[in-house]
This record gives sequence, C-alpha cells and structure tokens, in this order.
Amino acid sequence: MNVLDVENVSASYNGALAINKITFGVKEGDLLGIVGPNGAGKTTLFRSILGLQSYQGKIKLFGYEGSQYSSLLPMVGYVPQKVNFEQNFPATVSDVIAMGLLSEKKLRKGVKLIQNRGCSWNRVFGESSKDREKIEKAIEIVGLESLRDRRIGELSGGEQQRTFIANALVKEPVLLIMDEPVTGVDMEVQNKFYSVLRKINKENKITIIWASHDLTAISDHATKVACMNRDLFFHGQRDEFFSNKDLLKTYSESAMQMHMHDHGHDHGKEV
Repeated sequence: MNVLDVENVSASYNGALAINKITFGVKEGDLLGIVGPNGAGKTTLFRSILGLQSYQGKIKLFGYEGSQYSSLLPMVGYVPQKVNFEQNFPATVSDVIAMGLLSEKKLRKGVKLIQNRGCSWNRVFGESSKDREKIEKAIEIVGLESLRDRRIGELSGGEQQRTFIANALVKEPVLLIMDEPVTGVDMEVQNKFYSVLRKINKENKITIIWASHDLTAISDHATKVACMNRDLFFHGQRDEFFSNKDLLKTYSESAMQMHMHDHGHDHGKEV
C-alpha cells in the first residue's frame, strides 16, 4: 500500500508558484530520491507534506487526511537542509537527539491508525532503558560518540547536521523525509550515512524520501526516482530514469535554466 499520496498539489513560496499540480505515490519500503535544481520546489513540497505550509490539492498518509493525517505526523522523521544554533545554546548532542522521542500518547494514536491499514510498524512503549539504547544507537550511527556531551552550538555545520539525522532516526519513524541531508558532511561520513540509509530501509522497513543534487548518490542508493522543477516530469524506477537519455537531458537543461535564472541573486536557501 501507499504510505504517502500527493494528489494534484500546488503551493507557493514568497508569493510565487513553487510547485505545480504535483502527483505521485510512495509505497511502503520505497527509497525515493528526489532530484531537481535549486528553486525546483523540493523544500516546498516537503513543507507541504509535513503540514508546515498551506497548499492546494490533497496529501494523504496511509490514506488518511485531516485530523487523522495530523495524528500520523509525529511518526514522520524530518531532517531539514540546515539548522543553525547560537554557540551558547545549552542543549547537548544527546539532548537534541532525545528530543526526537515523542510522547507515548501521540505515538500510540498514530500506531493504531497505521495498523488499521496493515502496516507492521511496532514500537516498545514505557521502557526508558530502551529509549536510552535508541539514543546511543543513533549517536553511533552518525559517528558522534566523542561529542555526545558537547553543546550543539559548539559543533561544526556537518556535526550539527549529523545530530539532526540522529534526531530523526531515534524515534524509528514510519516515514523519513530528508532535505539535502549530507550538506556540509565529509565524504567518509556520507558513505557511512548512505550505508545506514540502505540498512534502515531494508531491515527496519522505514520508507525514505530524500532530496539531493547528487545524481551519483541517487543512482547508487535510491530504488525509485522523482525528478522535478516546479512540475514533476518523472516518477518511477531508478533504472528507468538513468537509462533514459531524454530524461537526463531534461534534468540537465532544467538545472541550467534555474542556474541562469538565479545567477547573481542570493536567495538564502532553496525553495
């Protein structure tokens, strides 16, 4: 069944149309890589899915809309492009990761809804020792063992990003959404991250959507690909995308057009 359905969704950013009538579905267990140039609307799409901005159209989680959809959002992990902290912000790495463990009441409600749809996702409730194990496992996954007690504001940009990846993983999400998750992270950590990504997708059956400019990473690690530039002009199997020269040419042309449009302007962050 589909974990996520996006149906004819349009949304704006700063008063301009950012995504236009986007329609696609994500099946349970998919590892979907979304490619597109800066300004293509990937972040706006994610914000719409996460209920962080208004949009036109329909978005469903496990077929649910409205208040039931909202009940499922705590079970969606999210890693944004970049989060900056003041140097003296008091939370440690362990503290920030622990924030990913939401209240049992919110999670219990969501679990019942998705189990009604046949999803086998499970979580052990009421065991603080298990939560501590999850925090330590998330720290190990992103390689921050030596920094667990360091203040988040004292970390480099790459170390902060790894902390937020762990924050998203610690609650064992049913769906994980990541917006350029390895920005500012060195190649060694990127390789480890993608290895973990495949593992949690396959072994933990976490459905994953991530945006990237890196076609090599998408080719190596995604099982399905969506390609967009405000409009969605491909969604399907990875091999179909990378074997189609016309699609790759369209992607390259879209990226070049967006680069020329944005040249000389500082937009601060991607749309």
